[in-house]
Amino acid sequence: MYLSPRHSEIIQMAKDNGRVLVDDLATHFNVTPQTIRKDLNDLCDQRLLSRIHGGALFPSGIENMEYEARRKIAADEKEAIGRAAARLIPDNASLFINIGTTTESVSKALLDHAGLMVITNNINVANRMRIYPSIEVVIAGGVVRGSDGGVVGEAAVDFIRQFKVDYAVIGASAIDHDGALLDFDFREVKVAQAIIANARHVILVSDQTKFERTAPVRIGHLSQVNTFITDRCDIPSVRKICQEAEVQLIETSLS
Repeated sequence: MYLSPRHSEIIQMAKDNGRVLVDDLATHFNVTPQTIRKDLNDLCDQRLLSRIHGGALFPSGIENMEYEARRKIAADEKEAIGRAAARLIPDNASLFINIGTTTESVSKALLDHAGLMVITNNINVANRMRIYPSIEVVIAGGVVRGSDGGVVGEAAVDFIRQFKVDYAVIGASAIDHDGALLDFDFREVKVAQAIIANARHVILVSDQTKFERTAPVRIGHLSQVNTFITDRCDIPSVRKICQEAEVQLIETSLS
């Protein structure tokens, strides 16, 4: 398949960063946004990229994106989501923090809290929080995924079931418009389901790019969470589910 030099560079930028935006590409290549939109449409027609509003994603296929690429996607939005979630969690609370780059942003925002007991299956979260003496960190046992430091498997599930905590902070690789929360690794999903079942208040954190993605394994449904924090939700069906199920919807771009 022949790709022009500009198309090849766009693909590489998307692969490195997880996504590309029309305005950024237009500036980078010194061309009009209309030209970039045509480029992205052509690349999406060839299934080399996946179109989103204002840009395109490097396609995930049936495998998840590399951890560093996912961490860079919507980084500012994730930081804002993390701060919003941290404001909901008081000092002296117990909580689960699950695998994910957005949940890691929550852990970063919680570092000024005192008296927390944090149970996690995310090595990155444990490593960040362990040095703070006012936070007790408990880490699940199980199989460690080399790609992102997630601890998964039946041992992790059994470990999580020993607790009943005040809050759970969970993420998802994709959110379907019917409210399904989706992921790629069935072993991770088992842990997420145990976390949801053993928390009094479940907080889902996810940026709006997750509405554009798909994944094959079902975690659960949006109606099972208590609070959904995102940067923006423009999906009418998702907003309706939140309203009908009395899920608190917090959009950080509107605050």
